[in-house]
Amino acid sequence: MLGVASGHESLRSAAAPDPRFAGLREAAKVTLCDERTMRAIDAHLRETYSGGYVAHSRRTVLRGGTVVDGQRQRTRAADVAIEGERITIVGTVDDHPRDTVIDCTGRLIMPGFIDAHAHLEGAVFDPDVQHAMLRQGITSVICGQDGVSYVPGDTGWASQYFAAINGPHPTLAGPRVRDALASYDNATAVNVGLLVPAGNVRHAVMGMDTGRASARQLTQMKRMVKDGLADGALGLSTGLDYVPGLFADAEEIARLCEPVAAAGAVYVTHMRGGYEANSEFGVREVARILERTGVRGHISHFHLPAAEGRRLLSDLTAAGHDVTFDMYPYTRGCTLLAMALLPPEYSALSVDDAVARLQDTRERQRLMSEWFPQVAQKASLGPAWPSMITIAHAPHLDWMWAEGLTLEDVARRMGSTVVNTVLDLLIELRLEVSAVMAVRDQRPDADLAKLFSHDAYLAGSDGIVLGGSPHPRAFGAFARLLTTFVGRSFTWAGAAMHLSGRTAARFGLGDRGAVRPGWIADLAIVSPAHVRDEATYDRPRQLATGIDDVFVAGTHVLAGGALTQERPGRGLRRTAAAR
Repeated sequence: MLGVASGHESLRSAAAPDPRFAGLREAAKVTLCDERTMRAIDAHLRETYSGGYVAHSRRTVLRGGTVVDGQRQRTRAADVAIEGERITIVGTVDDHPRDTVIDCTGRLIMPGFIDAHAHLEGAVFDPDVQHAMLRQGITSVICGQDGVSYVPGDTGWASQYFAAINGPHPTLAGPRVRDALASYDNATAVNVGLLVPAGNVRHAVMGMDTGRASARQLTQMKRMVKDGLADGALGLSTGLDYVPGLFADAEEIARLCEPVAAAGAVYVTHMRGGYEANSEFGVREVARILERTGVRGHISHFHLPAAEGRRLLSDLTAAGHDVTFDMYPYTRGCTLLAMALLPPEYSALSVDDAVARLQDTRERQRLMSEWFPQVAQKASLGPAWPSMITIAHAPHLDWMWAEGLTLEDVARRMGSTVVNTVLDLLIELRLEVSAVMAVRDQRPDADLAKLFSHDAYLAGSDGIVLGGSPHPRAFGAFARLLTTFVGRSFTWAGAAMHLSGRTAARFGLGDRGAVRPGWIADLAIVSPAHVRDEATYDRPRQLATGIDDVFVAGTHVLAGGALTQERPGRGLRRTAAAR
């Protein structure tokens, strides 16, 4: 094995440079490799060709492109050679008749992009979803977000609660993180990393108890977190506007972060309080948790005005906290319809109990007279909310026609009031409804650009692909970052760092996230003149253009814009401390 995280064993076993590999070593010098990497290449070649060296066997050469390495603010013209799952040369690569050559003239050779926040842990097995990811250059996704996923614990509860966000997992065969990670090995074209979702942990120990955890319960929960990290999880996630994370106080979360800090992993949080104008409340809680534990932090979908976001990030840095964040390049959001429109106490109910309560005539009247007038007072929505919420996912034959329509339009077609329509929809679909949410004051791209340019920014789509009219961010976020924000927020070299290199380092992904000899060949070949996001709110499943060739672990998974049907993806286990 080569690379920063895993190369030490090879380095210790490497003898003096082998004269048979002098030509390769000379080519590698063009890449400014240090001696440690050169010796690793020697060891790798001995192992690969122990039966006798055959020059350039099974090699792919990306020729004539511009390398954007993901680690430095520079680009350079260079060829890239791939053997097995690793990059062997970045520089001048001599011709050989056995090589498979891909002409990269006019294109950028970039590290495969890493989506720091996605809800694809179930959907990623779908070839159409893989195609959508690869057409944006995404080779890895980090899931287990917002404190709720399939593992650890009761898969049935999490699958039902987040049915409209994550959907089902088709092959999961056990309750642990290691079981979920194993399900991705050679089963998909892209890699999948997982966080330990704190909501699952609390539910496994406390169910829907709204009280504080006892000392014994905290010990049990910490053990589950520790086990998940040992299984290869990349960190811990919370969803503090979802249940049961809603019931956990800062002290409980800090206790769960203790094993995370000890492992050198990351605490990832959907903050409490709803973001935007209320973001400072959530950030202050993040600061308390980080102060208490020393854990590295990451704020999910950090959407708020750029000036306020930069101020809060500066406050965290000034206090000595190590924090990164992700956000997507759109102003509309996507969430569970019930979470957006029902009173908070409904979140603590089981689906059966919530549906029964909504069917009660007196409760329905109470919601109409007392609750829904309050919805019109929400700062993010206001009285025009029926025209601002569009149905994304309504998985029932009697309701699929409503996908892509606003609540106002659906009610009009049904000849009913908006409130009655909402309640009927939630009852008949047993709360499994998601919606795209517009906001009253949509920030311009110029404001978004000021946060994307922050050093702590990592690219994340918050992608949800379920339904006939999902948010376009799953199908276009990374392409939109390249199309709209290169030149405004970062250079192409900066894009490689924000979309790949820094994310790999933050989540301990070892030798991914760079175009360097010895590193895993997760690569996206990007045409800067043609890359474009095509997905819109009206046509959200349109595939991005301008990225036609992608490699995962040295395997050509996207060729000429089409899937090759190869499945070299794997569950990503944490291999290094977060940076």
